[in-house]
Amino acid sequence: MKIALVSSIGGHLAELLELAEAFAGHELVWILNDHSPVLPPDARAFVISHAERDWRVAWNLVELSALLSRERPDVLVSMGAGPAVPAAVIARLAGIPVLYVEPSSAVMALTLTGRLMRRLATRYYVQWRSLRDTQAPWARFVGGLL
Repeated sequence: MKIALVSSIGGHLAELLELAEAFAGHELVWILNDHSPVLPPDARAFVISHAERDWRVAWNLVELSALLSRERPDVLVSMGAGPAVPAAVIARLAGIPVLYVEPSSAVMALTLTGRLMRRLATRYYVQWRSLRDTQAPWARFVGGLL
C-alpha cells in the first residue's frame, strides 16, 4: 500500500514521524511545505510551496493535484497544518481516503485545521479522550502518539 504523509514541519512532523512507524512495510511518500532534516535519509519526500491562509493556497492545489495524480497513493494521512487542507481537497476529489489525526497539543479544543478537516477526512482521530467527549463525538480516540 502506498501512503502519502502530509505535514508542515515542526511539531506536526515530529508526531507524524511517530505515527509513520506503524506503517512499516508500506511505501511512504512524504509531502511537506518545507525541507526537513529529520526525515529518514531514504525517505521519498516532496516539498510544495509554503502557503497558509492566502492566495498561494490555490497554487498548492495545482501542485498537489499533479503530485497526487503522479504518485497515486492508496490513502493520505495528515496531522496538519498548512498543506493538510489543500491535500485533503485534492485527495477527496481523486477518490483517495483521507485520515486526519489531531496533534497532541489539541487538548481542549479542535485546531483550525481540525475544524476544516472534519468535513474532508474519511477518518478523524483525536489523541485525547476528553477532546472527543466534549468537542468531537464523531472522532475516534485510540490514545496518544507521544
